[in-house]
Amino acid sequence: MKIGITGATGQLGRLVVEKLKERTSADSLVALVRNPEKASDLGIEGRAFDYNESAELAASLNGIDHLLLISSNEIGQRSIQHQNVIHAAKEAGVKWIVYTSLLHADTSSLVLAEEHLATEEALAASGIAYTILRNGWYTENYTASIPGALAGGALIGSAAEGKIASATRTDYAEAAAVVLIDQSHSGKVYELAGDTAYTLADLAAEISLQTGKEIPYRNLSEADYAEALKGFGLPGGVAAMYASFDVGAANNDLYDDSRQLSALIGHPTTSLTEAVKEALA
Repeated sequence: MKIGITGATGQLGRLVVEKLKERTSADSLVALVRNPEKASDLGIEGRAFDYNESAELAASLNGIDHLLLISSNEIGQRSIQHQNVIHAAKEAGVKWIVYTSLLHADTSSLVLAEEHLATEEALAASGIAYTILRNGWYTENYTASIPGALAGGALIGSAAEGKIASATRTDYAEAAAVVLIDQSHSGKVYELAGDTAYTLADLAAEISLQTGKEIPYRNLSEADYAEALKGFGLPGGVAAMYASFDVGAANNDLYDDSRQLSALIGHPTTSLTEAVKEALA
């Protein structure tokens, strides 16, 4: 059996490969990446794979039985790119696709949900067996803000008191690996999130506790937060989108308490305390 991993040189993809190598032979794994040379350090076979090159994808999927489709990072292009992969997978005879979607994609107000839902619908219409991993937010999305918070003396955002049940990339990668080697997960949709939710005020308090510096959380309006992000160098459109994510968090779009992720991986998800400690290290 061959397992293909798209985006295998990305931050999530590399971790998935590591977790799969703990569970199955490296000879059964294939990195599907734009530049196979960048995958040489993974210790598995690498094949050229560009979501945009629809005519060439099927050849790269030759012999692949199980495929992990890690969602593209090109927001606005994802629906087309993912459909290219799904069509190629059908042509190549891929038996099962596991897709990384968005937490509560069918009800989320996040702008990201539309493309994920379109991909889920394309999978359902494809005739290929599939599993949906609706991943919540990465904790790293927030711990990446720690240096700025320390420099500025406050953590800023527009998430108000929204509850965020994030998990680390390692947690999500382990779930993907667990699913990919056991086809009993076929046909299922998993809502994956961290065990314990927190607010951005909780995150600020944890940063304060671990650094010994008083770092308050300062809640801004969506417009003011977008302006602040622009001041940090983000393009206007990107800043507005990131600010909208926080508003989604305020609406609890990033919250789930089903603990399906820890049930899949067989242990608790990484705590906020551990994640902050690692980020500070």
